[in-house]
Amino acid sequence: MTRSEILKKLAAGEITVEQADQMLSQLEGAKPNKLYCKVSNKGAVSVYGLQRMPVTLYAEQWERLLEFGDSIRQFIAEHNAELRRKSAP
Repeated sequence: MTRSEILKKLAAGEITVEQADQMLSQLEGAKPNKLYCKVSNKGAVSVYGLQRMPVTLYAEQWERLLEFGDSIRQFIAEHNAELRRKSAP
């Protein structure tokens, strides 16, 4: 969606100002292969740039996942032949 399409939806009352702001910031901030974080409306951490939709977890979930990072790397290394790779967006 382009900037002008977002603004048209806002002018038509199809989306709120907050939604338009979020969509515009995603449009401007999202660059290929660039990851960035935002605080969600519910106070969680959302990571953008991995896939179409953000990956959102609460802080303690991210901390737990990050502590598990070495195990994930080891699992990927052990199962590399079985895993598929998807090119970045």
